[in-house]
Amino acid sequence: MEESYKKGSLSLLGSIALGTGVMIGAGIFALLGQVAELSGTWFPYIFVLGALISAFSAYSYIKVSNTYPSAGGIAMILKKAYGKSTITASASLLMALSMVINESLVARTFGSYTLQLFEVENKELWIPILGVALLVSAFLINISGNKLIGKSSQFMSFIKIIGILIFAIGALWAVGFSLEGLIPKAIKNTDYSATSYIGALALSILAYKGFTTITNSGGEITEPQKNVGLSIIISLLICTVVYFLVAFAVNSSLTISEIIQAKDYSLAEAARPAFGDFGLHFTVAIAIIATISGVIASIFAVSRMTAMLTGMELIPHSHLGMSGRIQKHMLVYVVFIAIILTIFFDLTRIASIGAIFYLVMDIIIHWGVYKYLRKEVKANGTIVLTAMVLDFIVLAAFLWIKASSDLLVLIVSASVMLIVFAGEKWFLSRADKSTQK
Repeated sequence: MEESYKKGSLSLLGSIALGTGVMIGAGIFALLGQVAELSGTWFPYIFVLGALISAFSAYSYIKVSNTYPSAGGIAMILKKAYGKSTITASASLLMALSMVINESLVARTFGSYTLQLFEVENKELWIPILGVALLVSAFLINISGNKLIGKSSQFMSFIKIIGILIFAIGALWAVGFSLEGLIPKAIKNTDYSATSYIGALALSILAYKGFTTITNSGGEITEPQKNVGLSIIISLLICTVVYFLVAFAVNSSLTISEIIQAKDYSLAEAARPAFGDFGLHFTVAIAIIATISGVIASIFAVSRMTAMLTGMELIPHSHLGMSGRIQKHMLVYVVFIAIILTIFFDLTRIASIGAIFYLVMDIIIHWGVYKYLRKEVKANGTIVLTAMVLDFIVLAAFLWIKASSDLLVLIVSASVMLIVFAGEKWFLSRADKSTQK
């Protein structure tokens, strides 16, 4: 499979654009309101803590990717650790599913923000329609090839980062920025438990998981031993600064109750008091650019990853009468699943399921690196174990919250994971028997 990937087709800037494209598209627009709902006026700092935990997680990916850069980065890490096993196949598929879930999350966010420009009835109908339209458009761009993706991602990532920073700085200036505002008022946070804050961390981590997009494209990045890690570090730093400034600006412009009420389009709502209609239009335009580039980058990465999984014979594949390379077939499957999720699930549930899948996969990665690979890739065992423990604490708290507030999320998540593990065990055992004959 590896020869079907164009080595060196993604520059350092291109890989950073892919990482930030996925993170900012999903993170600040789709998740800010949900993080605020769980953590009150402390939510800007939840994004900083989420970045810190993600940095610990990124360490394992960087160490292995520096030694073994691959276009199927995460699947490669798992296979190096666990071999061709049910754990490798299942965890890889969970990562792929979390990326597909991210696409539907961003697609619905695109719909939510775009509708702020229009007075329409029945917005719940139009949000998935617009989301599906975005997914189809992103699919058409992806089948055009890497060069167009890289150029469009770089351009849109630059535009949206500058635009979001203008929004944040302008909003802070409009409300009268002061250092005192950096300290949240404790009286507003008395109703939030420690479990709720940690649960908010789970969603903030989801906002940073786009760095794995870079890992999955490792085999295509120029000078991967140097640039994979550098791309991840720079992307995380950029997104941390952007997330904090924007969260702080929204926190300064709106009350927590106003943020929660408009949680699917909170940045647009925050622009109204500061800039009026112009601010609203400007913010929605940036959101549209961010979500479009986020979906394009995510589809690009997950199609590469799933194509690699078929090449490693870890997941089944059927051409279904389609011609061309497997990667293009995977684009069809990925976009189809994302469209189904976009139609039937709301933003909160999509984000919750995605966070659960990602954290479970991340824990499996860290344990594999610690137990089987740390000497080989010269990783610090303490850092890897710290990343795993932090993930476990955050996941446990998030599951506790969902058990009491939205049991359906747990039922769907557990059911899908059970199907994935059982299905992969059956597929691999069947493949082994065919090989032995």
